[in-house]
This record gives sequence, C-alpha cells and structure tokens, in this order.
Amino acid sequence: MRARRGAGTLEGPSILGLLGWIAITAGAASIGGMAAANSREFYASLQRPEWAPPGSVFGPVWTVLYLTMAVAAWLVWRARSYVGARVAIGLFLVQLCLNILWTWLFFAWHQGALALADIVLLWVAVAMTINMFWRVRALAGALLVPYLAWVSFATALTYAVWKGNPGIL
Repeated sequence: MRARRGAGTLEGPSILGLLGWIAITAGAASIGGMAAANSREFYASLQRPEWAPPGSVFGPVWTVLYLTMAVAAWLVWRARSYVGARVAIGLFLVQLCLNILWTWLFFAWHQGALALADIVLLWVAVAMTINMFWRVRALAGALLVPYLAWVSFATALTYAVWKGNPGIL
C-alpha cells in the first residue's frame, strides 16, 4: 500500500520539498548575511543596554530559527500544497523579506528608525504567519513561536540601540 502525500513519510517529493524550504530560508539568511558582513565590528562599536547579548549569540540563534522556520513552512506546504495554503505561505514569504530588509536597514545602511519600523512590521507578519500556520497544522505554528519571541526581544533591542546611538543609527 502506498502512503498518501502528507501521511508522515519522508520520501520523494516530501524530502525534496523540505530541502526546498531549507534552501529558501537559507537563501534569505544569505541575502541578510551579505548586509551583515561587518556586523560584529559595527555591533561591538554601538552603545548597547546591559541586557544585550554578545554578538556571538546571534549566529547560532538564527541558525536554529531559520531551520525551524523552514520546517514549519514545509509542514504547511506538505499539508495543503502552495495552492491550498497560498495566504499562509505568502505571509511566510513576506516575513522573510521583512527579515532580510531589517538586516540591510540596521547593519548596512545604519537606518535605526527604519529598522525599528521594519521590525515592528516583521513582528506583526510573524504573528499573522503563526496564526495562519496553526490553522493548517498546529505544529507548524508552534515551531514559529520561538521566532516570535526572538523578534520581540530584537524589537526591544533595536529600539534601545537606536535610541542609545544618535547620529550613528
């Protein structure tokens, strides 16, 4: 008996789909990474609140978050395909774009106010994506909750760093 699509197997198109979603999120991470090429030096030069993590924390955190984001998108795609989850997947792609834009605004272009506006929009987009993903598959929504928590923290950090560095950001 052949397993139906989405029935829990990791064969053929399913594993290719997972690899595709990993590639999409890795691509987003790479585009953002181009903007963050000198981020360690720039971040270290900024006045930061005492609760700000060291720069070395960001890489591992984002690696885990991007991986969970890819798995969440794959679960939704696998459950409903692009056509059946067009709005949810569209929101996911919008939040990826906002995520990329924040890195460029903050690290490459030193636009603190615009980075803050962007990350607020990112927070809304992630919250909406969680809601939409949860409706399709609860696990997919749950996988994005740590991402929303991190974006919440990053929003507060963006504000604090922007306010603490007038003339630089």
